[in-house]
Amino acid sequence: MGIPLPVRSLGLFLALTAVVPCHGKITVYHANQAAFTTASAVPAAQYSGVQAYSPVTLTPPPVPSPAIASAIPVQLQNAGTIGMSIPQPGSFMGFSVEMSVTNQVFGKNSTQLQVPFLNLMANLQQRSGGVRIRVGGNTQESAKLVDSLHNNRILQKNLTGIFGTTDTPPLDYTRDLLYMMANVSALVNVRWFLGVPWFVTKPFDLAIVGASQEILGDYLLGLQCANEPDMYVGHKHRTDPYTPYDYGGEMSDFLTQLAASGLDVTGRAKQLLIGPNIANSQPAWAPEQIWNTGFVDTYSENLAYLAVEKYPTSNCGAVYHDGEAILDPQATFPEFLSHTAHVQLLAPYLNSTRYAQSKGKQFLMMETNSAACGGIGGISDVYGGALWGLDYALQLAHSNFSGGMFHTGGQHVFYNPFIAPPTAQSTFRQWSIGPLYYAALAMAEAMGKSNLTQVLDLKIASPYTPMYALYENGTPVRVAAFNYVDDPTGASDITAVVSIAGGTLPSQVKVKYLAASSVSQKGNYTWAGQTFGGFFESDGRPMGTEDIQSVSCDTTAQTCSVKVPAPGFALIFLTGAVYSENEPDAVLTFATTARTHTQNTATVDPAVLATSNGHNGAVDGLGSTSRGGDKNAGGRIQMHVVLSVLTAGLTMGAALLVR
Repeated sequence: MGIPLPVRSLGLFLALTAVVPCHGKITVYHANQAAFTTASAVPAAQYSGVQAYSPVTLTPPPVPSPAIASAIPVQLQNAGTIGMSIPQPGSFMGFSVEMSVTNQVFGKNSTQLQVPFLNLMANLQQRSGGVRIRVGGNTQESAKLVDSLHNNRILQKNLTGIFGTTDTPPLDYTRDLLYMMANVSALVNVRWFLGVPWFVTKPFDLAIVGASQEILGDYLLGLQCANEPDMYVGHKHRTDPYTPYDYGGEMSDFLTQLAASGLDVTGRAKQLLIGPNIANSQPAWAPEQIWNTGFVDTYSENLAYLAVEKYPTSNCGAVYHDGEAILDPQATFPEFLSHTAHVQLLAPYLNSTRYAQSKGKQFLMMETNSAACGGIGGISDVYGGALWGLDYALQLAHSNFSGGMFHTGGQHVFYNPFIAPPTAQSTFRQWSIGPLYYAALAMAEAMGKSNLTQVLDLKIASPYTPMYALYENGTPVRVAAFNYVDDPTGASDITAVVSIAGGTLPSQVKVKYLAASSVSQKGNYTWAGQTFGGFFESDGRPMGTEDIQSVSCDTTAQTCSVKVPAPGFALIFLTGAVYSENEPDAVLTFATTARTHTQNTATVDPAVLATSNGHNGAVDGLGSTSRGGDKNAGGRIQMHVVLSVLTAGLTMGAALLVR
């Protein structure tokens, strides 16, 4: 799995069991608002900062009446279980990163990577074996590869060229963006999906196809052909009528142009395509309408994956005030604390996942999160959002999707799994880790490293207390138990009583908890006793001492009774071997420190940087370029960074494609 190009220069050093510093510069952008606060919550009407750091919280839904059952039998079978999912990879749940914010998330360029991001990915790699990331979104559609950009930037938005109802500005980027992604993969096992521009088809801009093949090599998993084409007419990127047949014709045009371009030297790119990537926004574009055109059979040799994108609801009305109904967050909150919502959301896709299996294709949820247009304050960014995301991920796996990606989009959204501080504050603040990263971390441990895990929704409890069994080779090895109820009295705590027909339980089981005091808690959740803190407190490494509970079993009754608090999530390991499998053999971490110059080094007028990625607070706030996000930019100062990569008890090598 080689990377074809050699190392171009050594701007990033990897050391084994040692800290070796290297010096460079990163750009810091001014934000136009005061420093954010993590003080106690305030009403939504009183908060005027950006969404990513909103302190607004909601009132937890009331305790259900009648009360939920306090003891829930979890009766498993050692063999012959029906209804399990297909075998799933440990890297099942990954991330979708809006292309325009990659220089916030991954790094400034190929020589200056975001160390907290590396740590976050290393955490997942150690538990599941790897991570899959999609780079794309609305900003992929008009992205253009250019030779260079002013001041050696790797990407830049053209805010004078905004078009379409999504307010998406064209994006220019350089090859160094791809080198940066390759260098991430050389340090942690990240594999990539990339979006191909699809707004203009005569001709297609194929530059990213050739460059990604050349630079990413085997790290490239697939090329996404169009982003939500079923929404093109509504967003004024196609004229009506534009049908599934038209999309299929464009795929043919793409392949014809690719063959004539000479960019697909090895012939691999034409076998990495992903379609149709629809958002199921209208009945005429339901997945079945695509399949009925013969799309999969026609392009079977070209399609590496089938994919869709889906958000359970939309908060676009609150962002655009365009006539769409505006959600009441307090009234909407209970919908995210019910297992039934996941089942209903994914039910329309079950036919398609079966169809994909019949065609020998994997079926992906390419982009998802809590609500379109940036999520919902007090829902997307609280502990209840972590429970929602984890339940949703397991339901995706049970429904025979082959993976999903939680979307992240910048400072102006609520639902980010993780986010760097505003660059004007990056000298004294760290990253903020959102609830969906905790969900992805727990999901990685639930799936493990075998790539053989099969997921079964047990469907034995109320919508507030879903349970899943996780099998390997037909044998139950883990149980995932939820409690959505918020009850500080303890009266709604539940006990999962696990038994295995045809099998013997051990004398004790290990349990890891994803914990918080309330579904409305914002930050400082714990996974197995460790946390990433609150706003601006994380370098990507878990803080605190790991706390893994040992629960004694009743060897006579052959049951293990595991408590799940209200609210709470418990991952129960049924065998010592499976528990040991989840524990990393060695801990890979990356540490960094930063310091500013002692003198003022601002060199560029903030107005000049209004087209750069970062913050655009002077214009209309901070944010992403997904629908509901804002354009970015600001002024700049310089700072030095000391980057060090530390491995403990680990032997590894990496080829860094640094330019």
